[in-house]
Amino acid sequence: MLTVAEKSARKFAKETPLGRTRRARKIHRILAEVYPNAKCELDFETPFQLLIATVLSAQTTDIRVNAVTPGLFAAFPDAHSLAVANLIEVEELIRSTGFYRAKARNIVKLANELVDEYDGVVPNRLDKLVKLAGVGRKTANVVLGNAFDTPGLTVDTHMGRLARRFGWTEETDPVKAEHEIAALFPKRDLTLLSHRVIFHGRRICHSRRPACGACPLAALCPSFGIGELDPDKARSMLRFEMAPEATVADAAAPESSNAATSDASELDASESDAVENDR
Repeated sequence: MLTVAEKSARKFAKETPLGRTRRARKIHRILAEVYPNAKCELDFETPFQLLIATVLSAQTTDIRVNAVTPGLFAAFPDAHSLAVANLIEVEELIRSTGFYRAKARNIVKLANELVDEYDGVVPNRLDKLVKLAGVGRKTANVVLGNAFDTPGLTVDTHMGRLARRFGWTEETDPVKAEHEIAALFPKRDLTLLSHRVIFHGRRICHSRRPACGACPLAALCPSFGIGELDPDKARSMLRFEMAPEATVADAAAPESSNAATSDASELDASESDAVENDR
Protein backbone atom coordinates (compact mmCIF):
# COMPACT_ATOMS: atom_id res chain seq x y z
CA MET A 1 0.00 0.00 0.00
CA LEU A 2 1.37 3.38 -1.01
CA THR A 3 2.09 6.05 1.56
CA VAL A 4 0.63 9.53 1.24
CA ALA A 5 4.03 10.83 0.11
CA GLU A 6 4.33 8.10 -2.52
CA LYS A 7 0.85 8.90 -3.83
CA SER A 8 1.72 12.58 -4.05
CA ALA A 9 4.90 11.87 -5.98
CA ARG A 10 3.08 9.51 -8.35
CA LYS A 11 0.36 12.11 -8.98
CA PHE A 12 2.85 14.45 -10.63
CA ALA A 13 5.27 11.85 -12.06
CA LYS A 14 4.11 12.32 -15.66
CA GLU A 15 3.56 16.07 -15.51
CA THR A 16 4.34 17.90 -18.74
CA PRO A 17 6.58 20.98 -18.83
CA LEU A 18 3.50 23.12 -19.48
CA GLY A 19 1.70 21.50 -16.59
CA ARG A 20 4.66 22.17 -14.30
CA THR A 21 4.73 25.82 -15.32
CA ARG A 22 1.01 26.25 -14.69
CA ARG A 23 1.26 24.48 -11.33
CA ALA A 24 4.29 26.57 -10.32
CA ARG A 25 2.46 29.80 -11.08
CA LYS A 26 -0.60 28.63 -9.18
CA ILE A 27 1.61 27.86 -6.19
CA HIS A 28 3.01 31.38 -6.41
CA ARG A 29 -0.49 32.89 -6.49
CA ILE A 30 -1.40 31.00 -3.33
CA LEU A 31 1.84 32.05 -1.61
CA ALA A 32 1.05 35.67 -2.51
CA GLU A 33 -2.27 35.35 -0.68
CA VAL A 34 -0.79 33.57 2.33
CA TYR A 35 2.20 35.94 2.69
CA PRO A 36 1.02 39.37 1.50
CA ASN A 37 3.75 41.10 3.51
CA ALA A 38 6.68 38.95 2.41
CA LYS A 39 9.81 41.05 1.99
CA CYS A 40 13.54 41.14 2.58
CA GLU A 41 13.98 40.77 6.33
CA LEU A 42 17.35 42.48 6.50
CA ASP A 43 17.07 46.10 7.64
CA PHE A 44 18.63 48.65 5.29
CA GLU A 45 18.23 52.20 4.01
CA THR A 46 20.72 52.27 1.14
CA PRO A 47 22.11 49.80 -1.42
CA PHE A 48 25.43 49.90 0.44
CA GLN A 49 23.77 48.90 3.71
CA LEU A 50 21.89 46.04 2.07
CA LEU A 51 25.04 44.78 0.37
CA ILE A 52 27.02 44.76 3.61
CA ALA A 53 24.15 43.25 5.61
CA THR A 54 23.74 40.46 3.07
CA VAL A 55 27.43 39.60 3.21
CA LEU A 56 27.22 39.52 7.01
CA SER A 57 24.18 37.22 6.92
CA ALA A 58 26.22 34.18 5.90
CA GLN A 59 25.74 31.39 8.45
CA THR A 60 23.76 33.51 10.89
CA THR A 61 20.27 34.90 11.30
CA ASP A 62 18.66 38.06 9.97
CA ILE A 63 17.79 38.93 13.55
CA ARG A 64 21.45 38.82 14.52
CA VAL A 65 22.54 40.87 11.50
CA ASN A 66 19.83 43.46 12.18
CA ALA A 67 21.12 43.72 15.76
CA VAL A 68 24.68 44.62 14.73
CA THR A 69 24.22 46.73 11.60
CA PRO A 70 22.90 49.87 13.37
CA GLY A 71 26.17 50.16 15.28
CA LEU A 72 28.24 49.24 12.25
CA PHE A 73 26.56 51.80 10.00
CA ALA A 74 26.64 54.48 12.68
CA ALA A 75 30.43 54.08 12.76
CA PHE A 76 30.86 53.50 9.03
CA PRO A 77 27.88 54.89 7.11
CA ASP A 78 29.31 54.50 3.61
CA ALA A 79 31.97 52.75 1.55
CA HIS A 80 34.49 55.57 1.97
CA SER A 81 34.46 55.36 5.78
CA LEU A 82 34.44 51.55 5.90
CA ALA A 83 37.33 51.35 3.44
CA VAL A 84 39.66 53.08 5.92
CA ALA A 85 38.22 51.44 9.03
CA ASN A 86 40.34 49.79 11.69
CA LEU A 87 39.89 46.07 11.11
CA ILE A 88 39.83 45.22 14.82
CA GLU A 89 37.07 47.78 15.41
CA VAL A 90 35.02 46.27 12.60
CA GLU A 91 35.57 42.78 14.02
CA GLU A 92 34.26 43.83 17.41
CA LEU A 93 31.17 45.45 15.92
CA ILE A 94 30.19 42.30 13.98
CA ARG A 95 31.60 39.65 16.34
CA SER A 96 28.21 38.16 17.23
CA THR A 97 27.45 37.27 13.59
CA GLY A 98 30.08 34.52 13.66
CA PHE A 99 33.13 34.12 11.41
CA TYR A 100 33.67 37.76 12.26
CA ARG A 101 37.35 37.93 11.30
CA ALA A 102 36.75 36.67 7.78
CA LYS A 103 33.62 38.79 7.42
CA ALA A 104 35.41 41.91 8.63
CA ARG A 105 38.20 41.38 6.10
CA ASN A 106 35.64 40.84 3.37
CA ILE A 107 33.50 43.90 3.99
CA VAL A 108 36.52 46.20 4.35
CA LYS A 109 37.93 44.79 1.11
CA LEU A 110 34.51 45.17 -0.49
CA ALA A 111 34.36 48.81 0.60
CA ASN A 112 37.79 49.46 -0.87
CA GLU A 113 36.72 47.93 -4.18
CA LEU A 114 33.62 50.12 -4.23
CA VAL A 115 35.72 53.23 -3.60
CA ASP A 116 38.45 52.33 -6.10
CA GLU A 117 36.21 51.15 -8.91
CA TYR A 118 32.86 52.92 -8.42
CA ASP A 119 33.62 56.01 -6.30
CA GLY A 120 31.86 54.37 -3.37
CA VAL A 121 28.60 53.71 -5.22
CA VAL A 122 27.15 50.18 -5.35
CA PRO A 123 26.83 49.12 -9.01
CA ASN A 124 23.40 48.06 -10.25
CA ARG A 125 24.57 45.32 -12.59
CA LEU A 126 24.93 41.63 -11.85
CA ASP A 127 28.20 41.23 -13.73
CA LYS A 128 29.81 44.00 -11.67
CA LEU A 129 28.37 42.97 -8.31
CA VAL A 130 29.62 39.38 -8.51
CA LYS A 131 33.19 40.59 -8.92
CA LEU A 132 33.16 42.26 -5.51
CA ALA A 133 34.65 40.58 -2.43
CA GLY A 134 32.24 38.14 -0.77
CA VAL A 135 29.52 38.63 -3.37
CA GLY A 136 28.05 35.94 -5.61
CA ARG A 137 24.88 35.62 -7.66
CA LYS A 138 22.65 35.10 -4.66
CA THR A 139 23.81 38.22 -2.84
CA ALA A 140 23.83 40.18 -6.10
CA ASN A 141 20.22 39.22 -6.82
CA VAL A 142 19.17 40.26 -3.33
CA VAL A 143 20.72 43.70 -3.83
CA LEU A 144 19.38 44.10 -7.36
CA GLY A 145 15.86 43.03 -6.45
CA ASN A 146 15.50 44.93 -3.19
CA ALA A 147 17.68 48.01 -3.63
CA PHE A 148 17.37 48.59 -7.38
CA ASP A 149 14.01 46.99 -8.21
CA THR A 150 15.68 44.73 -10.78
CA PRO A 151 13.97 41.32 -10.55
CA GLY A 152 16.18 38.43 -9.54
CA LEU A 153 15.83 35.02 -7.92
CA THR A 154 17.49 34.31 -4.57
CA VAL A 155 18.33 30.62 -4.35
CA ASP A 156 19.16 30.14 -0.68
CA THR A 157 18.66 26.89 1.22
CA HIS A 158 14.93 27.54 1.63
CA MET A 159 14.36 28.24 -2.06
CA GLY A 160 16.49 25.31 -3.16
CA ARG A 161 14.82 22.88 -0.76
CA LEU A 162 11.27 23.97 -1.56
CA ALA A 163 11.85 24.16 -5.31
CA ARG A 164 12.94 20.53 -5.25
CA ARG A 165 9.98 19.55 -3.07
CA PHE A 166 7.65 21.37 -5.46
CA GLY A 167 9.20 19.58 -8.44
CA TRP A 168 10.36 22.83 -10.03
CA THR A 169 13.91 21.51 -10.35
CA GLU A 170 16.07 18.58 -9.30
CA GLU A 171 19.25 20.66 -9.32
CA THR A 172 21.27 21.09 -6.16
CA ASP A 173 23.67 23.55 -7.77
CA PRO A 174 22.26 27.03 -6.92
CA VAL A 175 23.10 28.60 -10.30
CA LYS A 176 21.58 25.75 -12.32
CA ALA A 177 18.55 25.71 -10.01
CA GLU A 178 18.16 29.48 -10.42
CA HIS A 179 17.93 29.19 -14.19
CA GLU A 180 15.45 26.29 -14.11
CA ILE A 181 13.18 27.94 -11.54
CA ALA A 182 13.29 31.35 -13.21
CA ALA A 183 12.18 29.82 -16.51
CA LEU A 184 8.82 28.93 -14.92
CA PHE A 185 7.85 32.50 -14.03
CA PRO A 186 7.60 35.97 -15.56
CA LYS A 187 10.80 37.85 -14.78
CA ARG A 188 8.87 40.60 -12.98
CA ASP A 189 7.76 38.09 -10.32
CA LEU A 190 11.17 36.74 -9.34
CA THR A 191 12.04 39.00 -6.40
CA LEU A 192 8.70 38.56 -4.64
CA LEU A 193 8.67 34.86 -5.52
CA SER A 194 11.96 34.54 -3.63
CA HIS A 195 10.58 36.24 -0.53
CA ARG A 196 7.35 34.26 -0.53
CA VAL A 197 9.03 30.88 -0.94
CA ILE A 198 11.55 31.78 1.78
CA PHE A 199 8.73 32.84 4.10
CA HIS A 200 6.96 29.53 3.44
CA GLY A 201 10.13 27.57 4.14
CA ARG A 202 10.56 29.29 7.49
CA ARG A 203 6.99 29.09 8.64
CA ILE A 204 5.49 25.85 7.28
CA CYS A 205 7.75 23.80 5.00
CA HIS A 206 10.51 23.14 7.54
CA SER A 207 13.68 21.34 6.59
CA ARG A 208 13.49 18.31 8.88
CA ARG A 209 9.74 17.88 9.22
CA PRO A 210 7.39 20.11 7.23
CA ALA A 211 3.93 20.86 8.56
CA CYS A 212 2.15 19.19 5.64
CA GLY A 213 -1.20 18.96 7.44
CA ALA A 214 -1.39 22.76 7.70
CA CYS A 215 0.01 23.59 4.27
CA PRO A 216 -2.12 25.57 1.79
CA LEU A 217 -0.18 23.97 -1.08
CA ALA A 218 -1.02 20.36 -0.21
CA ALA A 219 -2.98 19.64 -3.39
CA LEU A 220 -0.22 21.03 -5.59
CA CYS A 221 2.86 19.55 -3.92
CA PRO A 222 4.54 16.33 -5.10
CA SER A 223 6.13 16.05 -1.65
CA PHE A 224 2.92 16.29 0.37
CA GLY A 225 3.07 13.65 3.08
CA ILE A 226 6.78 13.71 3.86
CA GLY A 227 6.01 15.68 7.02
CA GLU A 228 3.37 15.85 9.76
CA LEU A 229 -0.10 15.09 8.35
CA ASP A 230 -2.25 15.48 11.46
CA PRO A 231 -3.81 18.97 11.12
CA ASP A 232 -3.62 19.83 14.81
CA LYS A 233 -0.04 18.67 15.21
CA ALA A 234 0.91 20.40 11.98
CA ARG A 235 -0.61 23.70 13.12
CA SER A 236 1.40 23.47 16.34
CA MET A 237 4.55 23.42 14.19
CA LEU A 238 3.88 26.74 12.45
CA ARG A 239 6.36 29.47 13.25
CA PHE A 240 6.58 33.23 13.69
CA GLU A 241 3.37 35.16 13.04
CA MET A 242 1.60 31.94 11.98
CA ALA A 243 2.35 30.10 15.21
CA PRO A 244 -0.67 29.35 17.44
CA GLU A 245 0.82 31.45 20.25
CA ALA A 246 1.77 34.35 17.97
CA THR A 247 0.87 37.82 19.24
CA VAL A 248 -0.38 40.84 17.35
CA ALA A 249 3.17 42.18 17.42
CA ASP A 250 4.45 38.97 15.81
CA ALA A 251 1.97 39.32 12.98
CA ALA A 252 2.85 42.94 12.42
CA ALA A 253 6.60 42.42 12.31
CA PRO A 254 7.61 38.81 11.67
CA GLU A 255 11.27 38.00 11.99
CA SER A 256 13.22 35.12 10.56
CA SER A 257 15.32 32.59 12.36
CA ASN A 258 17.55 31.99 9.37
CA ALA A 259 19.51 34.32 7.17
CA ALA A 260 17.38 35.72 4.39
CA THR A 261 19.95 35.32 1.75
CA SER A 262 23.01 33.50 2.79
CA ASP A 263 22.15 30.45 4.84
CA ALA A 264 23.22 28.19 1.96
CA SER A 265 26.72 29.61 2.15
CA GLU A 266 29.51 27.34 3.29
CA LEU A 267 32.11 28.97 5.51
CA ASP A 268 35.45 27.57 6.50
CA ALA A 269 35.19 26.89 10.22
CA SER A 270 38.83 27.87 10.66
CA GLU A 271 38.15 31.24 9.05
CA SER A 272 41.43 30.82 7.19
CA ASP A 273 39.79 31.86 3.95
CA ALA A 274 37.73 34.94 3.23
CA VAL A 275 34.01 34.45 3.47
CA GLU A 276 32.63 34.22 -0.02
CA ASN A 277 28.94 34.54 0.62
CA ASP A 278 27.58 32.56 -2.28
CA ARG A 279 30.04 32.55 -5.14
